[in-house]
Amino acid sequence: MKSFSKYCVKENLIDNDFMIGIDTPKTDSKLPTYMSLSELRKLFHFLEQDNSRMAIRNHLLFKLLATTGMRRSEIVELTWEQIDLSNNTIRIYGKGKKERLLPLHPMVVPLIKSYMGSLEEYQLHPSQPVFLNKNGKKLNPRGLHKIFKKILQKAGLPPQRFSLHHLRHTFATLLIQENKENVDLRTVQELLGHERHRTFSILDSPHHISGYTESANHRALVSAEIFFFLSITTFATYIHPPLPYGIQHLCYSPFSKIF
Repeated sequence: MKSFSKYCVKENLIDNDFMIGIDTPKTDSKLPTYMSLSELRKLFHFLEQDNSRMAIRNHLLFKLLATTGMRRSEIVELTWEQIDLSNNTIRIYGKGKKERLLPLHPMVVPLIKSYMGSLEEYQLHPSQPVFLNKNGKKLNPRGLHKIFKKILQKAGLPPQRFSLHHLRHTFATLLIQENKENVDLRTVQELLGHERHRTFSILDSPHHISGYTESANHRALVSAEIFFFLSITTFATYIHPPLPYGIQHLCYSPFSKIF
């Protein structure tokens, strides 16, 4: 109606825009799609049993995505210098070149070492991309998308239902569901490298997570830890400090039922 009213004014069919001052009714925000624990367990089980040529890479690739909430663009741009196995952390360069430091799940670390053992020495140079395609070239976002769809199908999951971005939703959802009283949305927002609050206001809806309660003191503590270590990454680009135990435990706990 707004467009129609403007068109009528433009064509001199009416003198005044009769839609001025009338707000467009807002529709309910669609809840984000995410994998349940059983679906994620099914995906992981296939990755663990797969013995194809690229199985070692795929095993690490998708468990790393699921346990860190990284974006597709972030993981294809990942280089070896961003991974610190001495502190079990990974440095992510997100949108706008913003940095964040994330913990590596203890069960992912052996996968990294196993994958490293499958590569040539020159492919492990700090400047080299971590994930390669079957031809030994840097994996691109489109190729990653195709690989994910094929693996979903082989794992017995509907490839049309889930996308790589849904692994980010899964990470965020499980993080909140399994830490209802120990994490706030701002903390999850920082872990994912988000700036906008819209997605997380949806995640916080009672329809998405039942029984979510706030713990102000703990929220302040965890958020302070996050901001402290974000500030460290800003001033110490080449230093990889260990993350606080609270942040590590926060990111580990949702997957304790799977690993």
